[in-house]
Amino acid sequence: MAQELEEFTGEACSIGDVERELARLRDAATGAGEMPNLRTSVMTHIAWAPEPWTERARGVLEGMGERHPSRTILLVPQADADTDQIDARLSLGCYSVPGVDRQVCSEVIELHLLGRRAAAPASVVQPLLVSDLPVFIRWRGRPPVAGSEFRQLIAIVDRLIVDSTEWPDVPEAYADFAQIFDEVAASDIAWARTARWRSLLASLWPGIASVQQIRVRGTAAQAYLLAGWLRSRLGKQIELEHDDSERLEGVELDGEPAPFPPGDPPEPSDVLSEELETLTRDPVYEAAVVAAAG
Repeated sequence: MAQELEEFTGEACSIGDVERELARLRDAATGAGEMPNLRTSVMTHIAWAPEPWTERARGVLEGMGERHPSRTILLVPQADADTDQIDARLSLGCYSVPGVDRQVCSEVIELHLLGRRAAAPASVVQPLLVSDLPVFIRWRGRPPVAGSEFRQLIAIVDRLIVDSTEWPDVPEAYADFAQIFDEVAASDIAWARTARWRSLLASLWPGIASVQQIRVRGTAAQAYLLAGWLRSRLGKQIELEHDDSERLEGVELDGEPAPFPPGDPPEPSDVLSEELETLTRDPVYEAAVVAAAG
């Protein structure tokens, strides 16, 4: 469990205020007495989480700190606020390393961008990026591909992580999303959640090559991505039938149930943690998205 050593909250903060308070939190952790040595961050993790995604984003981040010691910048845009300012909440969570006289510590910088400050997120984030470390952004909800805020942020990151399960208009949204593949490496948590099933279906080769129809009981995103994956891999049209469910519960091929893959579905923090291990593009995913869009 994390031991939160220090916390700061403030209204109408400048970026200079944020940097000074972060330095104070680190100094307080170093002088805490037990296991004072701190491991440095391995990445900068940005999360764009408008309300009502904010609480959910906080919950996922709580499960990641020990596995990915990082500087996390949680951006909460509130463009309709009456004032133009940045409100901040800073915390330092530290984790014991068994048998080692040191701690793993992660910084969480939560910034509420009020009024016009929400329109220029890149200028807020750039001074807080940790030099020479990879930068990821987790975008909650459907990204506005042509939007100024989205364009600003993908220009300063190494990888974009989305979850198309959160999008209300798949598969149409996939055609829009595919436009950014040449601009930033992208991954999709909905796609990652189909990994066990894709491995299982791939093991059915060569019999699966003759499949004409797939029926998926799961989210719409999972259904369309699985169908898109089959279409792109087999090079032919595959008919899709979708039974809605909150998780991927079953697949039928030409009316025959596929075997259930081994293992349990991963937790949200586990899925995001896996995505943070990768920086390169995923051509198989990109082809599946294009095929899913039709």
